Amino acid sequence: MLLQKMKNKFGDENTERASLLQATETASRRNLRLLQDIDAAETAFQAKRIPHPQPSILSLETRYWASVEEHIPKWEPFLLGRAPYPTGAENQNEIPFVQNEAKS
Repeated sequence: MLLQKMKNKFGDENTERASLLQATETASRRNLRLLQDIDAAETAFQAKRIPHPQPSILSLETRYWASVEEHIPKWEPFLLGRAPYPTGAENQNEIPFVQNEAKS
């Protein structure tokens, strides 16, 4: 009877090992497919990317950053909370969101 129990236990352990091995192989194949899918998606994404922005976009971006750099000295103390709203601003109705929230 003890011998039979040992055989059964050994058989169960072998079955469990085989099941784990199969699950591991299945997971490895799935992971490999996922990696291949990611590589394919990355390749497709790279192919669709526009290598250079259009000249009009570059011009707008350049003018925007020039404007920001020009106005930073005037706005920086206000945005840091160290000074009142800058006088001489073109349109004082366009007070930044932070200032609007403070008044509410």
